[in-house]
Amino acid sequence: CMSEGTNPFVLLARITVKEGKLEEYLAIASEVDKAVESTEEGMLLHNLDLDPNDPHKLVWTEVYRRSEDFLIHADNPPVLEYVSQHQELAVEFTVEIYGNVSQAVIEKVDSLEIPCKHFETSAVGYVRSERFR
Repeated sequence: CMSEGTNPFVLLARITVKEGKLEEYLAIASEVDKAVESTEEGMLLHNLDLDPNDPHKLVWTEVYRRSEDFLIHADNPPVLEYVSQHQELAVEFTVEIYGNVSQAVIEKVDSLEIPCKHFETSAVGYVRSERFR
C-alpha cells in the first residue's frame, strides 16, 4: 500500500557487470558512494555487496530514512553521472523495494525505466521511529 512516505525502507539494486569490467565498475561505484555519503543525510546505509557465487553480480543495499530521500538520491548529480557510466559497464540492472513508499517514489522508478519489484509491508513489523527524526 502507498504511504505518506515518512517511514524508512530498503532498496536493493542488483547489477551484472560485463566480463572484464569489474575493476572499472568498482571504481565508479566507489566514487558515487563517497558522493552519496557526503551529500545525502537521508541515506542511512549504502553498501555494494558481492555475490558469493558470481564475481560479476553485485547488489547495492540502500536504506532510506523516508521516501523523499530516495527522490533526492535519484536526482543527485553524482548519481546521475554514475548511472550514465554504469550503462557502458553493466548488462543488467534491477531494483527491489522493501517497505511502503510514497506514490512519488513509484512514479520516479517507473520514469527511470528500471525493472522494479515492490514488496509492500504486511501488518507484521515495526519501525523504531524515534531514531528516524
